[in-house]
Amino acid sequence: MKKQTVITKGTLPATIRRIVETTPVYDIHTHLYDPAFGPLLLWGVDELLTYHYLVAEVLRADAIPYDDFWKLPKTQQADLVWQRLFIEKTPISEACRGVITCLNALGFDVKKRDLAAVRKELKRWTPERFVTRVFDTARVRRAVMTNNPFDALEQPVWKKTFARDERFRAALRIDEILMGWQANAPKLREFGYDVQAEINDKTASEVRRFLADWTKRMNPLYCAVSLTPDFAFPDNSSCGQLIERCILPHCREHGIPFALMIGVTRQVNPALRLAGDGVVKPSSVEAVANLCAKYPDNKFLVTMLSRENQHSLCIAARKFRNLHIFGCWWFLNNPSLIEEMTRMRIETLGLSVTPQHSDCRILDQLIYKWDHFRKILTRVLTDKYGDLLTAGWKLTDAEIERDVKLLLGGEFERFLG
Repeated sequence: MKKQTVITKGTLPATIRRIVETTPVYDIHTHLYDPAFGPLLLWGVDELLTYHYLVAEVLRADAIPYDDFWKLPKTQQADLVWQRLFIEKTPISEACRGVITCLNALGFDVKKRDLAAVRKELKRWTPERFVTRVFDTARVRRAVMTNNPFDALEQPVWKKTFARDERFRAALRIDEILMGWQANAPKLREFGYDVQAEINDKTASEVRRFLADWTKRMNPLYCAVSLTPDFAFPDNSSCGQLIERCILPHCREHGIPFALMIGVTRQVNPALRLAGDGVVKPSSVEAVANLCAKYPDNKFLVTMLSRENQHSLCIAARKFRNLHIFGCWWFLNNPSLIEEMTRMRIETLGLSVTPQHSDCRILDQLIYKWDHFRKILTRVLTDKYGDLLTAGWKLTDAEIERDVKLLLGGEFERFLG
């Protein structure tokens, strides 16, 4: 049995830094893919540079017409981003700094600013080898994908037999059902499910059959949806009816949580394409509380996009043990906001929270998302454990290791049951 070391104020900072830096992460929400999905797994420097955070930033810095930018090949888009944001300006934004963190951690001399050399070296790598390199560098033990059964590229992969990479777990994404029922009901009929526009008993039964078929196929950890800030519950819309009559019974039956990511307003600027979504107003925490209260036998994973929602969401989680809040999502993924939210959550909820997920779309981003968050978590925990020592509490390194494991995915696993 490992000998436990009692922590003092003098040894506290280095101990926390060591533990946080070396504890593997369970990344509970990403947009990454198992290598078996081929081109759906995005990786490499050109993907990093043309990620939608950087596209929005470069199109503020350059007067190129939107349509002209989108006509460029990806390498030329990346060249433009590199020139405008990294050469002509200092890459000081969080998205730009993330690229530098990734390249540096992968062994590139970023001081040389040699994009061609990075591209040349990355051509030597296979996706499978690069996954291992990135997971090892980021110290990520497992990542949860976002899997859409309506996706024309993804669906065929699931329908054939393939060897699953155990580092990647599935999440069943159901946006097309909840957020676009009238448009997507005909697609369900094409898939062989006898649904109608009206949410009647037959339709509800067929939607549940669809969910059951894909749950059997994917073995997802949870069902997930991204919702607008106008999401309300209870609600007699098709979304509200489908949640009550299909999603929640399905999740209870299969013992999986329902994950709600609430607050995005789609296509605030359509000319930006994927970069055109925004956050324009707070959402309703009351809707979350109503779900948790009415359905105590369901488990809910929730993250919200507006900063203004974070305190109320924390308080809701104190009241409902079937609510687990997670991550600093999308536009909240800035160090100042992450630190504020992490402090508030730990002060309010203790260790019963998953303070971050990467939300990565590009494999390489695992490196910077977790590198930057670990530094924030180290600062927060150094302060919080320091407060305990000042109050007279005794701490050991084993206790801190236990706590950090909970914050970096262990509490999520406990919540899954």
